[in-house]
Amino acid sequence: MTHTPESTDDETTRMHQFPSQTDPVEDPSGASAGRSPDGPQDAPPRRRRARTTAALIALAVVLSGAGVAAYGFGGNGEKSEKGSGLPPATALVTRSDLAQQDTVTGSLGYGDKQPLTSGASGTVTWLPKLGATIKQGQNVLQADGRPIPLIYGDTPLYRELRAGTKGPDVAEVERALAALGYTGFTADEEYSDQTAAAVKRWQKHLGVPQSGTVKPADLVVADGEIRVTGQEAKKGQTLQPGSPVLTYTGTSRLVAIDLDAKKQKLVRRGDKVTVVLPDGAHAAGTITSVGKVASTEGGDGAPGEGDGKTVIKVTVQIDKKDRGKLGSYDGAPVDVEITSAEKKNVLTVPISALLALSEGGYGVQVVKGSVSSTVAVETGMFANGRVEITGAGLKAGDKVGVPR
Repeated sequence: MTHTPESTDDETTRMHQFPSQTDPVEDPSGASAGRSPDGPQDAPPRRRRARTTAALIALAVVLSGAGVAAYGFGGNGEKSEKGSGLPPATALVTRSDLAQQDTVTGSLGYGDKQPLTSGASGTVTWLPKLGATIKQGQNVLQADGRPIPLIYGDTPLYRELRAGTKGPDVAEVERALAALGYTGFTADEEYSDQTAAAVKRWQKHLGVPQSGTVKPADLVVADGEIRVTGQEAKKGQTLQPGSPVLTYTGTSRLVAIDLDAKKQKLVRRGDKVTVVLPDGAHAAGTITSVGKVASTEGGDGAPGEGDGKTVIKVTVQIDKKDRGKLGSYDGAPVDVEITSAEKKNVLTVPISALLALSEGGYGVQVVKGSVSSTVAVETGMFANGRVEITGAGLKAGDKVGVPR
């Protein structure tokens, strides 16, 4: 910092303070500083520079979302005399990661309801209760008294499976058999005699005819355990193949986000996020899906009509360690903090450590023992009350001045 001989330490301190310095100062003669008997005059260059400095700091405050405290250190950019010009408090320069967060709104629940259909026909004789959880091997319904269990998979059963049949639907049934403890075959895409023997053992346990074959009417397929949310069929109703029987969701609570399509680049499957629950608790989550097809909400989707927002569907799974924080929330609105920008392994200081320099830009007051000096710095990312800096000779562990 350049300091002319006629400048005083008090004047330098004022140049570093952020409050406006345009108010007149009365001298003993009754005249205001900066005015002549003939009328007002322009503020001197130093005064204008101080106002410009304050404007720059205001801009930094807006960008960072955090305040830069105003305080004078009493230094002039040179080393202070021993025991003088020290700040009221200090903070450490650290080397760490910085991340800027973008907050969006989501809904905590069990996800969208889906219909569950069955290939069975006959009279419905049993249905599970609302809210029931059904796992692999457990019954989804009974038709004509015949139990129809659930298996996990993503390929609907569409044909009869018997010895010699090949395909992904065979592999699906064999995986279910193995998971339920019926083994003695190779779990592949070929329905072998050994597979048929395992199916007969399962059918005996279920109390149904031991045919050794699997028909679409015998099982219901879903991608995991389900939570019953509605009954589409009623006891006593005659069921037709392909008819909806239940509506269901998954059993794990997740956060559904209708994300503004403009922010799609901020999210990727596998990204970590923070979910802020209605009670203020924070839960860690992971993005499990990002929609590829945008839809329009609140309007008819016609170009130039309505005020709809174009969104993509994003889902977040709450990490297992934090699921205990969810309580009984279902359908509750939550905030989701998404990392929009990140800097790794950078030098940072509290934002309040920044000084506005009279010649422009920013500096920090470095304190070493009872001696301090002002070092000019370049600023980078602002996040979480800290700012990325680079400056000559600065390193992690240095002490810089901050307000008390």
